[in-house]
Amino acid sequence: MIRKEYFLPTSREEIERLGWDRPDVIIFSGDAYVDHPSFGAAVIGRTLQAAGYKVAIVPQPNWRDDLRDFKKLGRPNLFFGVSAGAMDSMVNHYTANRRLRHDDAFTAGGRHGMRPDYPTVVYSKILKNIFPDVPVIAGGIEASLRRVSHYDYWQDCLRPSILVDAPVDMISYGMGERTILVLAERLRKGERIHDITDVPQTAFFSTETPGKDDIVLHSFEECLSNKKLQALNFRHVEEESNKYSGKVIWQSVGGRLIKINPMYPPMREGEIDASFDLPYTRVPHPRYKGKTIPAYEMIRHSVNLHRGCFGGCAFCTISAHQGKFISSRSKESIMKEVRKVCEMDDFKGYISDLGGPSANMYAMGGYDRSICERCVRPSCLHPKPCPNLNNDHSKLLDIYRSVDSLPEVKKSFIGSGVRYDLAMAPNKSEKTNSVNSRYVKELIQSHVSGRLKVAPEHTSEVVLNCMRKPTFALFRKFKSIFDRVNRECGLRQQIIPYFISSHPACHEVDMAELAAITKDLDFHLEQVQDFTPTPMTLATEIYYTGFHPYTGEKVYTAKTESEKQRQRQFFFWYKPEARAGIERELRLLHRSDLIDRLYSRSNKNEDRSRQTSAGSRAGAVSGKTREEKGRKRKKR
Repeated sequence: MIRKEYFLPTSREEIERLGWDRPDVIIFSGDAYVDHPSFGAAVIGRTLQAAGYKVAIVPQPNWRDDLRDFKKLGRPNLFFGVSAGAMDSMVNHYTANRRLRHDDAFTAGGRHGMRPDYPTVVYSKILKNIFPDVPVIAGGIEASLRRVSHYDYWQDCLRPSILVDAPVDMISYGMGERTILVLAERLRKGERIHDITDVPQTAFFSTETPGKDDIVLHSFEECLSNKKLQALNFRHVEEESNKYSGKVIWQSVGGRLIKINPMYPPMREGEIDASFDLPYTRVPHPRYKGKTIPAYEMIRHSVNLHRGCFGGCAFCTISAHQGKFISSRSKESIMKEVRKVCEMDDFKGYISDLGGPSANMYAMGGYDRSICERCVRPSCLHPKPCPNLNNDHSKLLDIYRSVDSLPEVKKSFIGSGVRYDLAMAPNKSEKTNSVNSRYVKELIQSHVSGRLKVAPEHTSEVVLNCMRKPTFALFRKFKSIFDRVNRECGLRQQIIPYFISSHPACHEVDMAELAAITKDLDFHLEQVQDFTPTPMTLATEIYYTGFHPYTGEKVYTAKTESEKQRQRQFFFWYKPEARAGIERELRLLHRSDLIDRLYSRSNKNEDRSRQTSAGSRAGAVSGKTREEKGRKRKKR
């Protein structure tokens, strides 16, 4: 076991052992403390430590007792940091049907109930009550994506910026290493937190006057009375979040002005390397005494290659938090981390993931950066790939091959979602097209751990357009390549396509057709995902307002439980208990033709329904052909 002194301290005893009087910064986190670059509190803590600051972490403090966890480390020299954790707490706590989850992947033992709803609000109120004069800076996904007025699905209402509910002095939104270092240095030099008004990626109440080039959003009160104004606000926020150099944004709430400074430009290679090269132990703190932390188990032998995503999917929050421009690590930094993984006691030779927000965007960007710097498109892939996008996968292939050449590595897998539309997008360079074709083949042949995750999300062109996803015909093409490579290489791998029901623009008949199409492709969908509205996504704004922020057009979204259930049932057409309800619904939809497509060979389908396999979020597996089953029996 790694000794406690190699971690950031979490207790008074550990602080005294280090010989500190008191920390400069104390971070309160809704997650368990895992000293790994995939966990935000560890990243911010190690970043500050490397700059010479004394940092302590209080993971998952008890907010229901005498509040001793909030008092035990005393008053920091500079500020308190507060984060709900790596997920929005409400997504962490509740399903798409608003039902309480019974586990928590970011807690030791997967135990539920170790954090409150909205920890950013709860923690900051407690800290301000105990230490009213100490600055509190909020960060993490929850605060970041609630920095302006937003629809809260769990309260089913429009909420103002989280600054209204959480008595924090400032929000550090997005990836926070650069922001927190500047704030710490200026506070160390004696500046008051309320006098620091110019740091990028910060949001706070301000008494300043908006500049002539700034963007002034409609007030929270105006948005409450007119949903279209909320939709208009969202477009401004999304475009500025995805710009290389955005503008200052303002919003009034309750007669007070919130100032949101623009994002930093994308991290340079040296900057992102510096963050990943910090001296992480890569394991949970010894305080957990070997208990399993599920979120850590998923990534313990994985390596993240880059940040950012230019896919711009309507239901995704990555670009709002990380931006659409890709910041990639150097090959040297990646290989250094891979070697650290190889040195772990429990490493058996398998790298579980060489990935990122989208697995295959490493080292990609525009041919002409000046065009990118003027661009306001939220997606570089939708409605079609940008002609300025360099989608050359050669550097990524080089990473894969270099990792696999290490004697300690038996195999490296790609566990993150792959954007097959990016790999298959035609490039003006035939050399790049050849490299990308080779990438697809090598991915399927050498880097699939039995199952490959991809995300067509739907089959309807109308729904896919609303999602900002490519045509389903492209998935068919990719699947044919996948099947061909498997045949040629003698492999029996499965492709796991993700699908979503009840997304804006999706009607029951779209789900019925999805069922028939995926049935024809020999998929049995086992685990599925209802659309969950989360703050600061295009799909959420459509769900709440009923309008598309970019076109102003009305868009239907299933909202009631009965509407959602009628859509969801089509995922499971192959289950005998679902057949009667599906047939009844299809007759009401006047689509008896789909009954014939789904049940014309009902006995065979019912037999095959017993052979389903679980996938991920919208998991699906290719059914085995009769010939494959025969080969398996013969082999036995």
